[in-house]
This record gives sequence, C-alpha cells and structure tokens, in this order.
Amino acid sequence: MMKKHIKIVLMGAAFASLLSSCGDSWFERDPQTILTDGQVWNDPALIKSQLANIYNRLPQLHGDFNTGGMTEVDDAMYSGTMDQNYRNELQYGDDYGRWWDYGLIRDINMSIEKIEKYSTELKDDQRSLYKAEFRFLRAFIYFELVKRMGGVPLITTTLEYDFSGDPSYLQNPRAKEHEIYDFIYTETEEIKNLLAANNGSQTRANTYTALALQSRAMLYAGSIAKYNNLLTPTVVTEGGEVGIPASMANGYYEKSLTASKAILAGPYELFNADADKGKNFYQLFMNKTGNKEIIFAKDYQAPTKVHRFAYDNIVRHLTEDNESSSTISPSLSLVESFDYLDGSKGTLHYKDANGNYIVYDNASDIFANKDGRLFGTVVYPGTQFRNMDVDIQAGVAIWNEATGTYDLSVNPNLGSNYEDGETWTGLDGPKDNAPDVSNTGFYIRKFVSDASAASTRGTSAENWWPWFRLGEIYLNAAEAAFELGEPNPESYINTLRERAGFPANSIDHLTMEKIQNERRVELAFEDHRYMDLKRWRIADKTWDGTYTDNTIVYGLYPYRVAKAKPGSSDKDKFIFDKATLTRFKRPRLFRLANYYSSIDQGVINNNPTIVKNPFQ
Repeated sequence: MMKKHIKIVLMGAAFASLLSSCGDSWFERDPQTILTDGQVWNDPALIKSQLANIYNRLPQLHGDFNTGGMTEVDDAMYSGTMDQNYRNELQYGDDYGRWWDYGLIRDINMSIEKIEKYSTELKDDQRSLYKAEFRFLRAFIYFELVKRMGGVPLITTTLEYDFSGDPSYLQNPRAKEHEIYDFIYTETEEIKNLLAANNGSQTRANTYTALALQSRAMLYAGSIAKYNNLLTPTVVTEGGEVGIPASMANGYYEKSLTASKAILAGPYELFNADADKGKNFYQLFMNKTGNKEIIFAKDYQAPTKVHRFAYDNIVRHLTEDNESSSTISPSLSLVESFDYLDGSKGTLHYKDANGNYIVYDNASDIFANKDGRLFGTVVYPGTQFRNMDVDIQAGVAIWNEATGTYDLSVNPNLGSNYEDGETWTGLDGPKDNAPDVSNTGFYIRKFVSDASAASTRGTSAENWWPWFRLGEIYLNAAEAAFELGEPNPESYINTLRERAGFPANSIDHLTMEKIQNERRVELAFEDHRYMDLKRWRIADKTWDGTYTDNTIVYGLYPYRVAKAKPGSSDKDKFIFDKATLTRFKRPRLFRLANYYSSIDQGVINNNPTIVKNPFQ
C-alpha cells in the first residue's frame, strides 16, 4: 500500500519564517525533507506550525495595521504620498471588500481530516483540541466571508476532482445568509468547551475566543435581520443567499447577549493601569503584560515579526529614519464625536454665536474636559507624544482693524518663524494639500507605538493587533440587550464611559444613536466602522455622496495670535478655524450595491450555480 506524504518545513529558523509568512499555503511549500502523514499529524510541534500559519492568514477588511485601508473606511483621510490620493476620492466600487479564499478553507478542511485519519498516537484531549482550533479558524473565516459576500458555499470537507471530465459535483451553490451564521454559531457552541485547554492564551483560540466570535457574529446577524428588512428597497435575493428574515432577529440578539454575558463573567477585566484616562486608553493597546482586556490578538515580536504602523503614522517631526510618515489624518468629525465629560455633545467651539473667533490661552484648551478616549486615539494640538511636545500650528493670526477680525497667515515652510521670532507654521503642520504631514490638524495616536525605534525601518513596532477585546464585548452586550428591550442596557456602556473619565451612570436612557456613537469612539480604527454602518443599514445614508461632515473629511487648524487686537491680551494665544481640504476631492458614496461585495465573474464562470448579489 502506497504511503501518503506531505510537504513540510523544518523547525528552527524556518519555523520563525513560517510564523511571519503573509499568506502562503503551508501545503504548497517546497520541501526540505519529506515525512509521512503519520509522522506529521502525530507531532504536536508540526501541527502547531500549521495552526500558526492559519492564524497568521486570518483576514480583516484590509488586514491588521493597514494604514491605507483605515483611511478608506474609518474617520480619516490619507495624507501620505500623492500617488495614493485615490483613497480620498472614494466612490465604493461593486467589488469593494470582496474576499473569496476557498484555498484557505481547503487547507483547514484538509487539516481536520488529516487529524481525524492519522493522529492516532496523540492523546484524545490533544486531538480534540487541535481539531477544535481548526474548526474555530474555519468559523472565523466563514464570518469574514458572510459579512462581505452574504451566503457563500458552505464547504466543510476537502473537495477532490476525479478527472472524469464532469466537475459539476464540485459546483456547490451558495448557502442562505442565515445558514452561514447558523453554522458559525453551531460550530462555536460545539467546540467552546473543547478549547478550554487554551484558556489563558491571548493568541490561540480558547473558550472565550469562541464566545467572542458568537458575540460579534450573532449581533451582526440580528442587525441584518432587523434593519435590512426596513430598507426600501430591501437588499435580498430570491433564494435567501442575501437577506435574513426579520423573524430571526431576536434569536440572534439573544445568542449574542448570552455569549457576551458569559465573557463578562469570565477572567477578563477592562484595562485600568493608569489614573490618567487618556494615557490609560492609549496604553491598553501597547501594554501586553498583565493586560486582561485582550481576549484574542495577533501578536508581533521583534525581530522576526514586526509591523510598520508607527513608521507610517508617527507625528512628522518625531520621525526616526522614516522616508515618509503621518499618513492617517483623523477627521474633525471623529474628534467632535467624543463627548464632553459633562455629557454634552463633543462639538468644538472655535467661534461664538456672532461668528467671532474664540481665543484660547493654550492650543489644547479647546479640547479640555473631553472623553479620555480622545487623547488615547488622536494626537491633537498642545499635547505630547513620546513625552515630547508636538508642534501643530497652521499659521499666525493678525488683527485687521478695518474688518474687525483676525486675518490668518500661513507659511508653506514647516518649522518657520514669524517676524516676532516665534513659530509661524509648526514642524508638524497642519498643511493643506501636502504629503507626509497631517492635513487635518490631527494625527493618530491609537496603535502608534512610542517604544524606542518603533518607527524605524530597521526595527519597527511589535504592539499587537486585538481581534477581540473586552471593550467590544461590553458594547455588543449593550446593543443586544437594547434590541431585546431588556432593562438597563445602558449599564454596559456606562462601565466603559467611567473608564474614559465620565461620572457613574452618565447615560440614563440609551438610544440606538448613542450606541452607534459609543462604538464609533471606543472602536475607532479597529476595523469596525465600515461593517457597523453596513449591518445597521445606514452606510448609504451616512456616505450618500453629498457634502456633509460625514462624507467629507474636514480639519481644524490652530493659529497663534501674532498681532493682537489693540487693548486685548490675545498675543500668543490661539484661535482655530475649520479647514476644507484640497486633497479630499469627493464625498464618500456608498450605494445599495455595496452592502454585499460583488462576486468575481471568474467564480461564476467556474460555478454557474452561484447567484449574483443584488444590484450587480
């Protein structure tokens, strides 16, 4: 009887390379040696290497730490090199967000089957654990598919062509959208206790990771069941490949809430290591030691596995050996979405009721008494990064006696001085229509490592990417409880707001609008915004192609008063002005067709049973 063999990569230095691979199929690697299936699938180290490969290939909308992608789907604009300015002219195409990786699913199905067939020398608990991990990864991937594409072919076994000339038996039709969500729930229910041996790990699937996937996926399913049916017209296909019956909404919300409560009763805690609420929120994403908020993360460790997010986004004048930086410029709209600690809306007050500039003693004063999460997310004027002052000043203000107001003067040279010997335009801008400097007056702080050499090309950063964290679970619980009409759903959100510096019970009556805003500020730049707007079915209204604060990125520019109004004490104080930005050329436009990405025509040609998505 012929022995079956599998290609493998030896351990040691090659294993380090394997962990940092960016998508190669483990089964397709050139062999350095040949081992039988029996040898491979009875060796825990080799099984873990295959698991590591799959973990590393887990998808997101644009991938973890994808600077350019964040500017397309979150509250920011692209301020990097001019050749990528298409990111600021986004009219989402039918294929936007498309993902259809059945090669990855095949690798997982094959791994499960190999364990079932060959792992006879492993202990039962080991074999069950490894199978459960692969099944979790498969459920995670099906969630990534369904939230982009709707119902997809549900393949749970390895498909092999028999070379008969008739491939029709391989042509699986799309499952109904709800059938994919049901599969995700059933799989995670069956495996959650089998994963208990990994409890305590933050980088491998465990009981709580499975529950976190339930919490998020079931919330998505409930939202789609409810809100898709309120659209006119609804986005559905006749066969149910797209669209979930409204009658199923509460069932999904209940599943999400149950999973969320189980996690909240588990071993996790909100990160609260620093009494300074803003610094604490920033450190949540930097501190790996004893951080009990992170449920599941993609880890990075120098020197074998690093990322370049700090290199791409550090404040301009704090660059180390960067050839370009400062790529993400957060929007004024995002900054204003962070409420004041007294509960009032976060609108920044730069002019009075008569249209006159409001003068502030310091550049940071306009942001005073804001939600602590703002500091942890955005670098704004008058603050620091790496314990060094940022130099964000657009220009100077000069009193014009004839007009009775201040004229604004900008020097195109960053770091220039005015005739009074003080700063004219800061080293960090902002500067309109320029690359590698903030165009909005804001830089991103969240995820930008302040570690030494983290922004260098040679070293780069090793802070991790959180797939699931407790902050999201509180928000999921609040939303599911609200949708179910349960008492006091605001208690979940108030817990998060207290961590951000708000007084206890700062929200006494929860609304959907408040839920949506809390997710916007808590989860900014964590790959949630685009999908949240989609599942609530408000993306076509938020990004409707007209000129609004939501579809256009605006900035807020600080100016130092260089020549003050006679008799005033305005000299060297600051005023602000809203900036319309040249590089952001067109308002974002999201159409009904964008609620589900189009399926590539090549896929349809190869499998005629595949039904196209609506409006495409």
